[in-house]
Amino acid sequence: MADITDIKSIVYTEKALNLQEQGVLVVQTTPKVTKNQLKQIFKEYFGVTPIKVNSLRQKGKVKRFRGVEGKRPDYKKFYVKLPEDAKLESLSV
Repeated sequence: MADITDIKSIVYTEKALNLQEQGVLVVQTTPKVTKNQLKQIFKEYFGVTPIKVNSLRQKGKVKRFRGVEGKRPDYKKFYVKLPEDAKLESLSV
């Protein structure tokens, strides 16, 4: 079962901030989290029921540093549509 520790971060890019004005929050999580588990996390910890959740699997990039090849970790990105009256004060910019 997923819990709040599976949420790695809230994404604050230009695109994400424009979506946030429309009531969509962009969340980066571990790859094992599902849409239903993320909805459950938002209900339990934030007291908000998401209207819609879209997910995106992001593979980690392969990078090279001084001839040594390494790989960034894989993650999942969720686009969470919140109700209009919902405010998450702890996540505001």
